[in-house]
Amino acid sequence: MPRRRLTRVLASTLLALTTATATGGWTFGSHTQPVQGPPAGAAAWRADDSLGVPLPDPRDAAPAEVAAFFVTLTGDQRSDLAARHPLTVGNLDGAPLTLRYAANALAWQEHYGVPPDPGRQLLAFDPRGRGTFAEVFGDLPAAERTAVIVPGSDNDLDTYGTPTTWARALHTQLTADAPGTASATIAWIGYTTPDGVGPDQATDRLARAGAPRLERLLAGLAVTTAPTAAAPTVLCHSYGSVVCGLAARDAGTHLAAGDLVFLGSPGTRAGSAAALGTGARVWASRAPADWISAVPNVQVLGLGHGTDPTDPAYGARVFTSDDAEGHAGYGTPGTDALRNLSAITLGAYELIGCAPTSPECSDVPLH
Repeated sequence: MPRRRLTRVLASTLLALTTATATGGWTFGSHTQPVQGPPAGAAAWRADDSLGVPLPDPRDAAPAEVAAFFVTLTGDQRSDLAARHPLTVGNLDGAPLTLRYAANALAWQEHYGVPPDPGRQLLAFDPRGRGTFAEVFGDLPAAERTAVIVPGSDNDLDTYGTPTTWARALHTQLTADAPGTASATIAWIGYTTPDGVGPDQATDRLARAGAPRLERLLAGLAVTTAPTAAAPTVLCHSYGSVVCGLAARDAGTHLAAGDLVFLGSPGTRAGSAAALGTGARVWASRAPADWISAVPNVQVLGLGHGTDPTDPAYGARVFTSDDAEGHAGYGTPGTDALRNLSAITLGAYELIGCAPTSPECSDVPLH
């Protein structure tokens, strides 16, 4: 790239960061270290010989292998393992879902000194660093339709109001739109998100650490939810789009998702929907006043995340979010954005409001 053009690109990127900060979108933060590997207690789990057989290694056991192991256990054996190794069982993709809820409730109480609020269903909980967790709304083991929300920056154990509120609202919408269909939503704060503006926002470093964790979550859902359930819809917001894009490229057609939805996206690290290499249907939307539009869709010297997925050239099905407010309004009750997300999750494509520049949303071939 010529030096003059590179200078313009970098200046535009800096201007976008400044604009976003001025509009309340970002705050400056430090270089964040991602949480990686299994939670504390994994060594004790691996050394546990109480059942006379090796326990699945949380470092590399495939979710299908984990699921097959737990099938061989009695209810008492499962409960005993969860009681003695709550952090391991609670974060082990492929373990029975309700067992994970129980294990994470124990881990939460051990960490905070009080149990989680009654009714909370924690699918994951890891207090290391800024903390990661996942929360379920609805009956996930029985769900025929599921949505996973992958949020962007500034989400952790202390600040998670947007994805959990959004997941709760979407589950309410799904229930209203299809009362006879069992559904569930998951707020997945399962990776270390960027903390404010800085190199972490502009690079894929944290997304690369998060993408394999998302792949494992989806693979785990495939072996622990109802056999007749549709593959989950994955809703990727803001920097979460980068996580989803990398997960799709890494897993290719093996990504256990039926639909990938990019919302308020800075880019996906792929030049087109086809370049993701996924078998999932690919969707995108951006609210009219979303400040993310100020971020240049470039990718140079490791900075930036590439093509805007709402660009017609990207090849995604683009739907409306006309009355969503700002960058975080896609899950607001009463908006066309939330109704469209419900329709995608339910597979009711004929009900989706397509953007004028998009192909008909009822025609949704796999990429």
